[in-house]
Amino acid sequence: MRTLAEKVISCCRQLAQFSEEPERTTRTYLSPPMHDVHRVLSDWMRQADMTVSVDASGNLRGVRGAAKRRLLIASHLDTVPNAGAFDGVLGVVLGVALVESLGDRPLPFAIEVIGFSEEEGVRFGEPFIGSKALCGSLTMQPAIAEAIAAFGLSPADLPAARMDAGSFAYLEFHVEQGPILESLGLPLGVVESIVGQSRLRITLEGKANHAGTTPAHLRHDALAAAAEWIALVEGQMREQPGLVATVGKMEVEPGAANVIPGLVRLTLDVRHASDRVRKLAVDTLLASASNLCARRGIHFRCEPYLDQPAVPMNANLIKQLAAAVQRAGYPVHCMASGAGHDAMIVAPSCPAAMLFLRSPGGISHHPEESVLVSDVVAVLQAGVAFIEGLA
Repeated sequence: MRTLAEKVISCCRQLAQFSEEPERTTRTYLSPPMHDVHRVLSDWMRQADMTVSVDASGNLRGVRGAAKRRLLIASHLDTVPNAGAFDGVLGVVLGVALVESLGDRPLPFAIEVIGFSEEEGVRFGEPFIGSKALCGSLTMQPAIAEAIAAFGLSPADLPAARMDAGSFAYLEFHVEQGPILESLGLPLGVVESIVGQSRLRITLEGKANHAGTTPAHLRHDALAAAAEWIALVEGQMREQPGLVATVGKMEVEPGAANVIPGLVRLTLDVRHASDRVRKLAVDTLLASASNLCARRGIHFRCEPYLDQPAVPMNANLIKQLAAAVQRAGYPVHCMASGAGHDAMIVAPSCPAAMLFLRSPGGISHHPEESVLVSDVVAVLQAGVAFIEGLA
């Protein structure tokens, strides 16, 4: 299995060379380098005795077997700008490798490996194009239709991209994209749910004035108010287990060293596996912001722009995946995913499961992203055990 794991890693690094930018891995929805990715993976799929096609949304699809029931193994092939070699792509390559490892072993179901054309949302600002097409929920924008046609596909064929009616389970392998597994010294994590997300735009409007002549009790400093509130955001996060809350962007006006800041615009990102906990945290933080702004003479405005519910994975598949990890000889650790994945789009249409493997250094969406050979061995062994359990 180690030789196959090394082949998986080598393939991911080869695919990282197919990029829109020199010296960087950037591959957006149906950009020209995707043809090369499809070529390499299609060759491997055919060597593994799979039937290969590309659907109208640009998803690469390889099918092993002709049984009516079908197990889907999928992840995405696009990247963020200046990406690493493993986010998304690893899950697709692992699927092909698993099929190769099965050889001609008979199974009572077919296996379909899907390389989704788009998950990140970089090119058109709409994420999950590939998995939405699979589930029949993609709204066709004119720009997306043009990209499909330019890639040599027909937007009119999009209805045929929907998943096969016999699809009974969906499995996604993915690097964790975080430090939890590494901090625990574990190679694998069974995903129980994908957390819900709230994103908001916050505006604090005070009064700009001269920094040297305005005493403390007469100031309406929007940045000082923002700083006090950001500390409350961090405190709320530390008090509530599983909660993450981030002020990731801030703009300050007028932005001069000798002027009291009069206007601050910032963002708030709050995530938790429980929608109730997440929404309560948001309400608490907004109330805190309103109160401290009133005390400081600052006008407070809030604009929510994302409210994504948490998506649980299928309870039965979680049990089967955990059992497979245990049979493969590894500790079972169940966890939530703090990032969004294609599995959250597929889950309402097909029972879904996810298996994480460790991200060394917790690094992802970065050229230094990596995986350990031993962890790839672990996920392959667990994958085989999962397929055997389903069979």
